[in-house]
Amino acid sequence: MRDVKLYEHTDIINELLARYGVKFGIYKNNTFKEQLFPFDAIPRIIEADEYEFLEKGLKQRVKALNLFLKDIYSEKQILKDGIIPEDFIFASSGYMAECEGAMPPKGIYSHISGIDLVKGKDGNWYILEDNLRVPSGASYPMIARDLCRKASPDTFTDLKIEDNRNYARLLKKTFDYVNTGGVNVILTPGRYNAAYFEHSYLAEQTGALLVNGSELIVQDDYLYFIKADGEYEKVGAVYRRISDEFLDPMNFNPESLIGIPHVYDVFKKGNVALLNAPGNGVADDKGIYYFVPKMIEYYLHEEPILSNAPTYLPFYEEDYNYVIENFDNLVIKDVAEAGGYGVVFGNSMTPEEKERFLALLTSEPRRFIAQEVIDFQDLDILEEGEVVPRKADLRAFVLMADEPMVWKSGLTRFSRNPDSFIVNSSQGGGFKDTWVLSR
Repeated sequence: MRDVKLYEHTDIINELLARYGVKFGIYKNNTFKEQLFPFDAIPRIIEADEYEFLEKGLKQRVKALNLFLKDIYSEKQILKDGIIPEDFIFASSGYMAECEGAMPPKGIYSHISGIDLVKGKDGNWYILEDNLRVPSGASYPMIARDLCRKASPDTFTDLKIEDNRNYARLLKKTFDYVNTGGVNVILTPGRYNAAYFEHSYLAEQTGALLVNGSELIVQDDYLYFIKADGEYEKVGAVYRRISDEFLDPMNFNPESLIGIPHVYDVFKKGNVALLNAPGNGVADDKGIYYFVPKMIEYYLHEEPILSNAPTYLPFYEEDYNYVIENFDNLVIKDVAEAGGYGVVFGNSMTPEEKERFLALLTSEPRRFIAQEVIDFQDLDILEEGEVVPRKADLRAFVLMADEPMVWKSGLTRFSRNPDSFIVNSSQGGGFKDTWVLSR
């Protein structure tokens, strides 16, 4: 299914995105650079039945991940039963001992999950990553769809496409479900953050206040917003768009200038909800990813609906030997990196690079995972007037209230390099809308 009308408006839509400030920023070599996130008007299309399958698998996965987080910061039964080695938890850069015993409101840890998937040429979907800390990207398909709807209204009248404008409603429902009494706020580190556009856009769409750390204050075990007239307004839920370590200088990194002193103390007392909960990084550690199918079986007593990419842990001797023997056919990922960084393909290394890397792998096996290179599907994009194929993934968004809710849309990212499998915006990728067809 292709819509020529949208092809005709691709340049106009990108011009509007630029005018509205739909950009992302990256720090490189100590320099902040803000750039456009190129939009391609040829949508990814997912049939209703196929999305129903994805929806079930995504709900199952996020349920298990939330149960894991609750367990790992309390009873640690999954460790006691030998499902996951203790070393894998306590050596994770995402594990935070400060979060031990802290129960978030309603027991929800990951309120907004960004699950990255690819569709293999074998027709199967594979999970690549679970992003449970501060996943971003929902705003881009939201505003792009809005502009496409204005540019070609007949397209969305004639075709049966699920309306993606409900993301803000789902997010507000998530806010309100865990709110402890007070206003909803979105905490931003400021306009020099890579996703600042999204912070402001989601605040506008949900009716939440967009604030920085200096506008919030802790007093008498509660969190307050300091209004323009100097009066205080109680805050019940904070969608924080800053990393754990910068959230509270009194509990985490004392050098943080963008956090809120003592906000974590308020959170531990159950007087404010933090979306997502601090400490979630242990669940989206790329090494822990290996164990998610086991979590589903352990906590839910179900078979996983969606598959991981075939993954090996050099931490285990058997897997280490496999990685060494098959190095040229694997992609190796540093578990502490994100945004497409720390990813190397064995077959792209020179003999000298390979020798150095294998020495590093041998000395720090917990630091890496290895995966089979999935030959995932190409999607058509429009480049200089021609339709060309490029690798693309899908970030699906799952929001948690009384039950997980899967947004019937998503962020489809594609590589602009014909020889690359890496689609991240920080690596020069673009994005397109995801059309979920209704019945």
